Amino acid sequence: MGTPDFAAAALKALTNAGQNVVGVVSQPDKPKGRGHKTVPTEVKAAALDAGLGVYQPETLKDNALMPVLDELKPDVIVVAAYGKILPPYIINYPKYGCVNIHASLLPKYRGAAPIQWAVINGEKVTGVTTMQMDEGLDTGAMLLTEKTEIGEYETAGELFDRLAVMGGELIIKTLDALETGTVTPTPQNHAEHTYAPMISKETARIDWTKSAKEISKLVCGMNPWPLAWTEYKGGVLKICEAQAESGDFARKAGEILSIDKGKGLKVACGSGALYIKTAQFAGSRKMNVEDYARGHEIEIGAVLE
Repeated sequence: MGTPDFAAAALKALTNAGQNVVGVVSQPDKPKGRGHKTVPTEVKAAALDAGLGVYQPETLKDNALMPVLDELKPDVIVVAAYGKILPPYIINYPKYGCVNIHASLLPKYRGAAPIQWAVINGEKVTGVTTMQMDEGLDTGAMLLTEKTEIGEYETAGELFDRLAVMGGELIIKTLDALETGTVTPTPQNHAEHTYAPMISKETARIDWTKSAKEISKLVCGMNPWPLAWTEYKGGVLKICEAQAESGDFARKAGEILSIDKGKGLKVACGSGALYIKTAQFAGSRKMNVEDYARGHEIEIGAVLE
């Protein structure tokens, strides 16, 4: 059971490992893009490529999925970013339960956006956890974990791709351990839990009174979507790539200080300065800021809001 590309990576790992996948459940297809054309979810596309049956119920309530469960009789249900809380009749159906792949080191970063928030908050290490699902939000007993370091300027998108592969590898190990009885579920320490709420465009708005380091982490965490943003001359300036510089520049937070060759657009922060390397100015495409400055005037001294 899964919907986006993170879950599709797990499904591909299961099929490549020769696991007997008897069926796939994904959320209903939705319109995407400017043309609002209905497209299959990433998991549905992967399932169809593998010749697997796909079920896309509008709701899981009122035993809506029970006929499918009774038909397929799964021994275990693997869940990865499905997008809905599973009701008890699904959780309790399989012999080995429902096993969730979560992109954090639980109990930290429960919720919808663990990868982005780990980057935003400047975590040095993150990873993937497999767990036995219960009726809570990512609260079930942990099975296996795999850790990885986060690069200094690694984006959420880059980390997402790495964790998706790790999740696929970890679920294979987890299923083998469940079948052989060589894994013992470990209850989470609920007192240590943190929450990773869904990301919105407002999450990505830059507060220039924060330190350059904090802002650089926001830029990384909001890439590729929705991209960290600020206001410049009444338009939206989206920042794709930036690096922090320490120091005290005694200028107003958000003030454009200079355009430095090989570094980019230098902006004063609450502490330190941010070098914006790649950005998307209003009415323009994403590009290197120094290249943009060759054809457009960037006002030194202007304040980003």
